[in-house]
Amino acid sequence: MVTMSDKRVYLYDSTLRDGAQTQGVDFGPADKVAITRALDALGIDYVEGGWPGANPTDDAFFAAPPETKFTHLTAFGMTRRASHGVDNDPGLNQLLSAKVRHVCMVGKTWDFHVDVALGIAHAENIAMIGDSVAYGAAKVDEILFDAEHFFDGYKANPEFALACIVKAYESGARWVVLCDTNGGTLPHEISAIVGEVAQKIPGAHLGIHAHNDTGNAIANSLAAVRAGVRQVQGTLNGLGERCGNANLISIIPTLVLKMGYRTGVTEQSMRRLTHVSRLLDERLNRAPDKRAPYVGESAFAHKGGLHVSAVEKDPRSYEHIDPELVGNHRQIVVSDQAGRSNILARFREIGIEVDPKDGKLAELIDTVKGNEFDGYAYDGAEASFEILARRILGSVPDYFHCTSFRVIDERRWNARGELITLSEATVKVAIGKRKAMAVAEGNGPVNALDAALRKVLMPIYPDLEDLRLVDYKVRILTPGDATAAVTRVMIESSDSTGRSWGTVGVSANVIDASYDALRDSIIYKLFSNGVASGHA
Repeated sequence: MVTMSDKRVYLYDSTLRDGAQTQGVDFGPADKVAITRALDALGIDYVEGGWPGANPTDDAFFAAPPETKFTHLTAFGMTRRASHGVDNDPGLNQLLSAKVRHVCMVGKTWDFHVDVALGIAHAENIAMIGDSVAYGAAKVDEILFDAEHFFDGYKANPEFALACIVKAYESGARWVVLCDTNGGTLPHEISAIVGEVAQKIPGAHLGIHAHNDTGNAIANSLAAVRAGVRQVQGTLNGLGERCGNANLISIIPTLVLKMGYRTGVTEQSMRRLTHVSRLLDERLNRAPDKRAPYVGESAFAHKGGLHVSAVEKDPRSYEHIDPELVGNHRQIVVSDQAGRSNILARFREIGIEVDPKDGKLAELIDTVKGNEFDGYAYDGAEASFEILARRILGSVPDYFHCTSFRVIDERRWNARGELITLSEATVKVAIGKRKAMAVAEGNGPVNALDAALRKVLMPIYPDLEDLRLVDYKVRILTPGDATAAVTRVMIESSDSTGRSWGTVGVSANVIDASYDALRDSIIYKLFSNGVASGHA
């Protein structure tokens, strides 16, 4: 059991389940692993990985969950059904069989739902909660109980709603999480109800899970903390069904910098907030919200005139915090003054030691700014950033040059009348004085390019044997240009060690952008394995 203190607030991220219910959001297994690792590095106490048994993606994730250094990876599911005992309820037992030691169970606490949706006696609903929590507490390290529609239930029938959550707590739930499931409760109601609940269950065992249907999810979460709860649930960038969930990206710095609470997010890791926020958006293939509090591109932007003059004399005039505390930067519109501190912070993360006065640092900053102006995004493509940085600093071997490539796509009907599409790639590669050509077919142009490059490179660089491309995303950067639009390609790669890395390419030609991202992935694999150049 963790030691509690009055000022310690525990953070629970449900991006991978609640966030996955957002319209237009679809996480793949690689996305889930990458986001989990980012949250772990940030210092989030609990990460809800999904619902075992709900879909193939969640099953794949929990079949081989990523290792975490700080985060408690958590599985989500339901209490037992009324028609089953705990030992023969398939859903409950599948939940408790997931390869994690922390489990969150959801149960009804609104009498309206018990009467209408479940059609069972109130006493049976309370028994379902108690039986399930007690059964789970004997099998895993921690059980969290999500009190669904708690605030609606409390307003309708406080005696029943309280009986449900007290039963969960007395049966062994480490955390009882009060859910504003439809997001209709207001901050003053949250404060009053949490204060009353805290008389029955200690605040050190209470959490808040707020939805944003009235735009009050953040305010409701902060009000609950002030009223005594010590766990806050939410999602990155406020993802979630309908209007979303409480946005942890805004809640974390507000709790720490404004309200004086402590979380697992350290002063150093909080500087990753902007990066993590944008990493999520890049993985979802969407543009970050420029006006997002704390982390948006415009959050600390000042247009020329009176504001700029005041900011230059005293930043506190128009900036409520130092933007670098959350990994963002001040931006004087037209003339961007940012860059150096963020670049140095990234260097520290990847283990590059560089003198801040090194002239090459200015060259790198200018290159990064120029690339980002052209459409590159290095949040989510850290491997491309590292290769770029190390190349400018002169520490990346010259592994190979692709002097030319050609890709042909053929769409035809075969002799059996079946429609087939085939991609064929031809590459010409120079490795020192050696030159080679290879042709390969693939399931799409990128796969064909990858196969052709491997034919040439693997005899010289056998370390590429276990390199796998696990995800591929294309984003249109200039939609007004229609089929002539500039595209950004993001490739996610991994190897047999369990490492994964992202690379990026940008071009008006999607195959060209894909090649750039693929090339960076291969170079990063070779460099990180410590492979020397194969020049001879």
